[in-house]
Amino acid sequence: MHAPVTLSALGRSCARLRRPVLGAWLVLTLAGSVLGGQVFDRLAPTAGLRPDAESQLADRRIEQLSPEGPVVVAVVSGRDVYDPALVADVTAVTAGIRAMDGVAGVDDLYSAPGGRIGADNRSSLIRVELARGLPDDRRERVEDAVAAALHRIDAPEVLVGGEKLAERAFADQAVADAALGESVAFAVLLILLVLILGGFVAGAVPLAAALATVSVTLLGLVGLTALTAVSEFTVNVVTLLGIGLAVDYALLMIARFREERDADPEAPVAELLARTTATAGRTVLISGLAVGAAMAGLLAFAEPLLGAMALGGALVVLLATAAGLTAVPALIAVAHRRIRPARAPRPGLLARLAVLAEARPAPVALAVTAGLLVLSLPFVAGVNLENSDARALPASAEARQVQERVQRDFSAGQADPIVVVVDADPDRDFLDALNRLDGVLRVEARPDIPAGSAVLDVTPEGETAGRTSRDVVRAIRATDPPFRVLVGGAAAELVDYRDSVAGRFPLALLVILLSTAVLLFVLTGSVVVPVKALAMNALTLLATLGVLVVVFQWGVSASGAIDVTTPVLLFVFVFGLSMDYEVFLLARIREERSVRAGLAKSGPVVTAAALCIGVVFLGFLLGDLTAVKEIGFGMAVALLLDVTVVRGLLLPAVMKLLGDWNWWAPPRLRRLHERWFTPGTARVPVGKLTHRAPQL
Repeated sequence: MHAPVTLSALGRSCARLRRPVLGAWLVLTLAGSVLGGQVFDRLAPTAGLRPDAESQLADRRIEQLSPEGPVVVAVVSGRDVYDPALVADVTAVTAGIRAMDGVAGVDDLYSAPGGRIGADNRSSLIRVELARGLPDDRRERVEDAVAAALHRIDAPEVLVGGEKLAERAFADQAVADAALGESVAFAVLLILLVLILGGFVAGAVPLAAALATVSVTLLGLVGLTALTAVSEFTVNVVTLLGIGLAVDYALLMIARFREERDADPEAPVAELLARTTATAGRTVLISGLAVGAAMAGLLAFAEPLLGAMALGGALVVLLATAAGLTAVPALIAVAHRRIRPARAPRPGLLARLAVLAEARPAPVALAVTAGLLVLSLPFVAGVNLENSDARALPASAEARQVQERVQRDFSAGQADPIVVVVDADPDRDFLDALNRLDGVLRVEARPDIPAGSAVLDVTPEGETAGRTSRDVVRAIRATDPPFRVLVGGAAAELVDYRDSVAGRFPLALLVILLSTAVLLFVLTGSVVVPVKALAMNALTLLATLGVLVVVFQWGVSASGAIDVTTPVLLFVFVFGLSMDYEVFLLARIREERSVRAGLAKSGPVVTAAALCIGVVFLGFLLGDLTAVKEIGFGMAVALLLDVTVVRGLLLPAVMKLLGDWNWWAPPRLRRLHERWFTPGTARVPVGKLTHRAPQL
């Protein structure tokens, strides 16, 4: 294979041209720091569903039949609703709101028919509709003016919210969470890296690579906003992923540079970096391709949110890999005299676990597999997936309090209606059929719909996103009336999303499995290793999702559910990062021709990398958005499981059991690998790997 030669030349060039290389990265980093911040002004809510989903078609049809602008909702409580002073105050305030430019109408208890009183008889609802078609900045100014006016009502409690206000609160919270998470992650990472690498300068190298990766990623996301909507959630996840990957790759490069220098102290630094990049750089390249392939798997899903995440993820992986192969060698060339030699080798955690696993491989493999399957049971048997709404905001958020109060006091705790759009005047038979469906409480027709069409609100039993609501959606869609029917509403959106993800999951899985299997074959020359690695990754993912259900669905989550996007994102991230560490370990196992020796050499790097990236993802937990916390917690759990029980116990146990079969490949593929992908200086005949003791 020509790649090691090319990578060797790249490392040598980065060392000799260290100043131009670092100058180029500095220019890009400064450009990202100055211009990348524009991405936060261009962020937009990203639709969770593709435009052709039935629930989205229903929403657009309703907008045609009964156009309505954005709505601001206020709950006024704490006083007798018919207190003359309160009546006069609310009437005066709402009159002023009606006169505002950009307000289409106001409904309240005293000046409009159908006013609503809360279940406690001491609260009322005010509903303000804004004009349709307002530009976002103009709409936000009108919303702020309306909210300020409503807050002037003289009542013990006035809560103001609405869909658009909730979206803004979510965006503001996401930006604040990202700033907090990243700042804490950088500070803690610096301390960890200084301790791990034994000096401030050495510890600053991975952090500099991470800073460059994140800055340039923000610049790239600015360009991405011209192609598609990018949400705050995407920025949060993508930037923190970039920090973790950049630190991982820098740690691997520094560790290998130390080894090369210890083995040949008199060699020029350019030659040491050439050797480093030819070996560790190859691992970084294959790892980056594997993680990038996992990000590409998100493109198989048609939903805009996942599409934006896929593009942003591919961008950050590309930049982290580029930084690891160019910026890090150049930084090492500048600071190599300040990078201390590695401490005296001693058995690391993975090496000690490997000794235990190889001593009793069958019991260890069975016990670890059974334990991971047990952890997965809560997800397999009882996961409840829902779309995030205002309940994902912190409990103190006003938009969330409004939604919870309206649901409790003004909707009697009932589910949101399923909206049925009929392109005809529905006959009695159709209405009776809807009323007779299991789980339906009532069916109400909306007034003021043009003749020849109808909009029906079907209220189901149970919760908005509960099983009954979803069953009712499917039952309505299964009816076969002689006219067009579209089913929308929150429950229908959840059904559409789940069906879309389930339908496209095999394609996404195929993309990830094929790409990672090919990359692992290139690395190892085996067709058994990729299958084994993918199976272990699946166990890690399922166990992680099971723990997530226990903590967030059964524990801290206010909705008793997991965000519907979380399992998809964790599927991609867990597969990607697990493959990251798989490549780190297998590359060294292949090079050392020994499982335990490979784990002894690469184990400390993998453990340190996992610790650092775990700190990054735990930064997600410092924020207040539930969906972001789920991702951070899930990734931290996955890393813990993957780097201890999976890579430390299950991997060596299974490899011990399989022996030379680990490296089996059909003769034709074996010859192909030896011709194109095996470096001449490090060729290892298939079937000749040994299990000699590690050099500790």
